[in-house]
Amino acid sequence: MAERFANRGLLGELAAEFAGTLILILFGTGVVAQVVGGGIGDHDSIAWAWGLAVVLGVYTASRISGAHLNPAVTVALAVFKGFSWRKVLPYTLAQTLGAFIAALVVRWNYSEVLAKVDPGHTIKTQGVFSTLPGNGTLPVHMWGGFRDQIIGTAILLFLILAVTDTRNSAPLANLAPFIVGLIVVAIGMAWGTNAGYAINPARDFGPRLASFLTGYGTAWRDQWGDLYFWVPIVAPVIGGIIGAGLYQTLVGRFLPSEGEPEPGRTPPPVDYQAAAGAN
Repeated sequence: MAERFANRGLLGELAAEFAGTLILILFGTGVVAQVVGGGIGDHDSIAWAWGLAVVLGVYTASRISGAHLNPAVTVALAVFKGFSWRKVLPYTLAQTLGAFIAALVVRWNYSEVLAKVDPGHTIKTQGVFSTLPGNGTLPVHMWGGFRDQIIGTAILLFLILAVTDTRNSAPLANLAPFIVGLIVVAIGMAWGTNAGYAINPARDFGPRLASFLTGYGTAWRDQWGDLYFWVPIVAPVIGGIIGAGLYQTLVGRFLPSEGEPEPGRTPPPVDYQAAAGAN
């Protein structure tokens, strides 16, 4: 009986990860389709929409699964925060499936627009669904994208741990999802040039697979012809572990334990009479 309820709990977590990542990608790839296909908006609208997509996705799933929405987050939490390793693969599959289904919806909805601006469904509009080095136009190659994804995801995980650590100055009144969304906006505005800031293997692979199955024969390669799809999978996992490790090393290990007074602050006096009366 206990095992049955445990499985039901995991099923709920996976459903939440699927739903949260679905919301994330519906808005994230949707805004890129609008900008690239319809000419409505620009880089800033993409950065803000991706950030808001994170906010909405996290609010969707956080109460049930913790709203990882990103295999790099899941792995980093397993390495440093005690998240169960047996859940890593199921979470990753649920996240990737959510991203895949969302990308299919965007592909279907924007099919006429994408066919008009890119009838051959080539590298020209491939960036709607998956990332490319130099965003497909600048002189950045595969290993430049690899480096960029390590750095960008390290920043992401460092800051996610910083703003969700209850021993630190964590946002109050359930504002953490909004702050995490702002982190993604900032990364998009500061670190979006070299590789399109995938910083999330599910976000890139799910839509990449969806685009390949719906006519984008170039989906697995970059504009230089290099097999690129693995870069936004492997590099974010490495970067996430590095970023989470740096947070633990530089900040986390120096924070007070739960209930311990903060350094430099005198603990509140104990009302011994009240304590005695309570007993």
